[in-house]
Amino acid sequence: MKKEQIEQKLALVIDKLMNLGGPENEEELKEGGEAVGFFRRDFGIAEWDWPQGVGLYGLLKIMKYQGNEDYKEFLYNWFKGNIADGLPSRNINTTTPLLTLVELNEWYNDKEFEDLCLDWADWLMNCIPRTKEGGFQHVTSANGDRQGVRLNESEMWIDTLFMTVLFLNKMGQKYQRQEWIDESIHQVLMHIKYLYCTRTGLFYHGWSFNRMDNFGGVFWCRGNSWFTLGILDYVEMFKGTLNAGVKTLIIDNYRAQVRKLKELQSKSGLWHTVLDDSTSYEEVSGSAAIAAGIMKGIRMGILDDSYLPCAQNAVQAILKNIDKDGTVLNVSGGTGMGYDADHYKNILIAPMAYGQSLTILALAEALKLAD
Repeated sequence: MKKEQIEQKLALVIDKLMNLGGPENEEELKEGGEAVGFFRRDFGIAEWDWPQGVGLYGLLKIMKYQGNEDYKEFLYNWFKGNIADGLPSRNINTTTPLLTLVELNEWYNDKEFEDLCLDWADWLMNCIPRTKEGGFQHVTSANGDRQGVRLNESEMWIDTLFMTVLFLNKMGQKYQRQEWIDESIHQVLMHIKYLYCTRTGLFYHGWSFNRMDNFGGVFWCRGNSWFTLGILDYVEMFKGTLNAGVKTLIIDNYRAQVRKLKELQSKSGLWHTVLDDSTSYEEVSGSAAIAAGIMKGIRMGILDDSYLPCAQNAVQAILKNIDKDGTVLNVSGGTGMGYDADHYKNILIAPMAYGQSLTILALAEALKLAD
């Protein structure tokens, strides 16, 4: 991996993220509707929801890696502008931007930011709908209605770990609220219990207590990547204080997942959007998050160097999928719960904030390895 090439591409991807708007073929995509993953709110960097929240997290991470404050003002203005305009409904996905805000506020000590984070953490503990056994129900924004929600009754989705649980744990660690930390551990273990496949080591997209099954039993690429990437960030937040038994269980699940992911990597270096279906298209956002998670595992000493070729091949493939203007190509759109593999195969492809951001995280990890 050539450090200079990675740095050049990284700069382009960051610039594109900060100026990301809607796709040129939006009218064409709109015709497919939700069946192909068209959610207007998901496009661009302006809206307060999960795609943008993941995008902001990428900016914060690269700023910390580079040891500068180049994007601090952009992040500050993004949050102030959205708060002034009025926030959307509270749900799993709209929690995502707060993961960045908690850390950003260490620079600003802004009472408005702090009060919002504290109030939202309290809402997660006391108000968010729950499944049996107290799992966070994967409530999302209603399509086309900023103040509405889609309840997804009695459903847990793997996305929740990244979108919400990371924030709750971060808040617990920052304010030394043990009940928040304990609840984050409960949620991680609940999602592993119901979404982890012991046969493969992979994760299903979701679990329904109403259906008592994993829907279509599909191993979705980006869904798995939320665990591959997010769970190491989660463990790292504890700074060595996580219960040893819990940590061992989490890391064992991570290693088992990565062993299978390594086996399923395509010749190009990417992963298919349905991981074990080679007829499904190769998808860059999930591949980038998987690559970032694998490289972080190597860097943390959790994985050995036998995973380096897997990571390097992924980075090379990701670099090939960055256009001249920094647009990350072959990124799938928002993906609701699917009852068969075809649902995932038919999701639209368009430039998305999380595609840019997850690529940033992968390239940042590649630079760390190159160092």
